[in-house]
Amino acid sequence: MPHRNKLINIKMVVKVMGFLLMIESVFMIMSVIFAFYYHESPVPIALSAAITFVSGIILWVTSLQKAPKNIGKREGFLIVTLTWLVSSLFGALPYLFSGAIPSFTNAFFETMSGFTTTGASVLKDIEALPKNILFWRSMTHWMGGMGIIVLTVAILPFLGVGGMQLFVAEMPGITPDKLHPRVTATAQRFWGIYVILTAAEILLLWLGGSMNFFDAINHSFATMATGGFSTKNNSIVGFTPYDQYVIILFMVLAGTNFTLHYFAMHGYIKKVFKNEELRVYFLIIVIFTLGITMGLVHFSPESIEPAFRDSLFTVTSILTTTGFVTANYLLWPAHLWLMIFGLMFVGGMAGSTGGGVKIIRHILLFKNSRLELKRSLHPNALIPVKYDGKNVSQQIIFNVMAFFLLYVSVFAVGTFLLTLLGLDLPTSMGASIASLGNIGPGIGSVGPVDNYAFLPDMAKWILSVLMLLGRLELFTVLVVFSPSFWK
Repeated sequence: MPHRNKLINIKMVVKVMGFLLMIESVFMIMSVIFAFYYHESPVPIALSAAITFVSGIILWVTSLQKAPKNIGKREGFLIVTLTWLVSSLFGALPYLFSGAIPSFTNAFFETMSGFTTTGASVLKDIEALPKNILFWRSMTHWMGGMGIIVLTVAILPFLGVGGMQLFVAEMPGITPDKLHPRVTATAQRFWGIYVILTAAEILLLWLGGSMNFFDAINHSFATMATGGFSTKNNSIVGFTPYDQYVIILFMVLAGTNFTLHYFAMHGYIKKVFKNEELRVYFLIIVIFTLGITMGLVHFSPESIEPAFRDSLFTVTSILTTTGFVTANYLLWPAHLWLMIFGLMFVGGMAGSTGGGVKIIRHILLFKNSRLELKRSLHPNALIPVKYDGKNVSQQIIFNVMAFFLLYVSVFAVGTFLLTLLGLDLPTSMGASIASLGNIGPGIGSVGPVDNYAFLPDMAKWILSVLMLLGRLELFTVLVVFSPSFWK
């Protein structure tokens, strides 16, 4: 019976899903601490956590019968896709039970935006929400930033055999870096660095004086996840320059490949700065910041330091797909906010918590295009693309080209569908790329000082799909819907 090995291991999929829901419930119940501290009702969040935990137990128990423990590529893709969908469904419960977001569509949209670290919101008065709900909102960011699956691989030993398939399906980039022969150890190192950087930012923001401990935690969760949810209606505008510079620093760190953080923490500084993608990452930040700063100083009476700070903050926020705002860039001269719109198609580094296309893909596309000129003159010559001094296989180049073509196609389809729903073209384009790139603020009516509440329900479901596609880098989700996947 050779066909049996080709069947999807459904029992293992269900078992992992059950455990993931139990993990989600544990993170959810942490919000109860803030409910008690701020004298709020703990019932909505506690009830949500209980339902999530019991559902996880039921899935776990139903899969206890003997089943192969292997997790192949198909199981990996299916688990990761279902995890993000199911986590968002259960993650919407606190909004619904508390009445913070009574509409299921809006609650799901807000939760999907949280887990995918998009930061697009339907809330009109954020500061009116109970503190425990705001904490859960930020927690969805923090869980989704490094990855729910990566966390599971880090703490669940029995996934050691097939954990790599899950790791590959969720981690962004060309190929995931391994810091240890065992993928479990790699996941533990990534999450360890993530926790250390988050704690460092919380401390620095809290010591700044203008943020209380609650605000420092929430903004640190959103920064390190490159998410952008704030506890304030005006995002980061009301905080001091010190706070803004601290957030800029940690947005840059969050948008950096976490493998490089590991090398830096172990003293391999030269190895860090030899990384080609990191150099291009910094170069983009410097060029765009200086260009926009000069434009702002020239076209407005603003002094140099505030103009520089707003430019650096906005460029870093959009490039890393964090989505925090200190200025309404749509009020800038057209050529300046068009530069910001262009940055929405770039993204952070591979292996970071940032979304988007990723800088390494742009580097490889550029290099391959430049070499095509040489190949056209020397058709028989073998001229490989080099990255960090090493040859890049043609398969990776094909993968990058296919990804970029598919990314642009999905953006175009998303834009087209939104225009069919009656949205104007700038808003459709802005919402589409802001969701697909997991950025949050876009252009048009979904700019940096607007939200997504006015959109029709169908538009919110379309954008939720784009958020998921962007966070899992297209192929992981789309392959599940291909006929060959189920054969």
